[in-house]
Amino acid sequence: MIHAIVVNKTGDPSALRWQSIDTPEPKTGEVTVNTTAVGLNFIDTYHRRGLYPIETPFIPGVESVGLISKIGRGVSGYKLGDRVACVSEPMGAYAEARTFPAARLLKIPKDITDRTAASMMLKGLTAAMLARRVYKIKKGETILIHAAAGGVGLILTQWAKAIGATVIGTVGSTAKARLLKSYGADHVINYKRQDFVRTIDRLTHKRKLPVVFDSVGDATFPGSLDCLKPRGLWVTYGNASGPVPAFAPLILMQKGSLFMTRPLLNHYIAKPEDYAKLARELFSMVRKGAIQIPIKQIYSLKDAKRAHADLEARKTIGSTLLIP
Repeated sequence: MIHAIVVNKTGDPSALRWQSIDTPEPKTGEVTVNTTAVGLNFIDTYHRRGLYPIETPFIPGVESVGLISKIGRGVSGYKLGDRVACVSEPMGAYAEARTFPAARLLKIPKDITDRTAASMMLKGLTAAMLARRVYKIKKGETILIHAAAGGVGLILTQWAKAIGATVIGTVGSTAKARLLKSYGADHVINYKRQDFVRTIDRLTHKRKLPVVFDSVGDATFPGSLDCLKPRGLWVTYGNASGPVPAFAPLILMQKGSLFMTRPLLNHYIAKPEDYAKLARELFSMVRKGAIQIPIKQIYSLKDAKRAHADLEARKTIGSTLLIP
């Protein structure tokens, strides 16, 4: 037997229960991975709350790192003891051990620690997708990143700065503003004290922006649209404040023939070759020092309830880990 966090009924953080479960055995094409670190992501709270419906009971978590302890039939290219990352689907990271399809594993380079890997894989691949696939950030342009002191936001900020863009980031506290500045943001807007739309107009001399990366959702809509120049792109990739309300497509025309996309990482890494290439780009940026991974909070896995509560209360900054 091992332990895992199990959601038997969706709801608030109290839905996360520390339970004993059977030790997982790999099926054909799978391996068993003994977990050394789990990355906390906002999407975990969506699953727990039922925003993205999942059949219960389930073990949450979409980002973990560990050592291969068992290998199922038909698996090649891996050996016992290999350090690997389990990213995205299938879920089940909040466990002392888990099975995972070998075809979806990522080997971790020797010079990247387990904790760094666990705090960067999903968030880093998401940032890579946003910066290099959804919208190719260009040297010299100015962009806006909402929730820029969060896990994805800090990585995306550093990636954009490495390319040579000017980064404007929004945050919700003075501490987060200081952190974001220390990671290279050119301008930081505390949305609790400043109107971010008016500030963008001032910073850009009303020329506005080609792209807005928005993981906040309801609280930044429709303000994000008002920050875009004609034919600009609104990338809405999260719902930290709640889902964006339904709106008429005519609004996009009225605000300048704007474009909107709601990307999902799984669609950008569905093909093994795309998955591997995006991971190589991320590893390269981290290994050469262009991106630092700030691990700011560490909880015991059995304290996932408290970690979720802190995340939703906006008490966390940077990346957060859960350790079995």
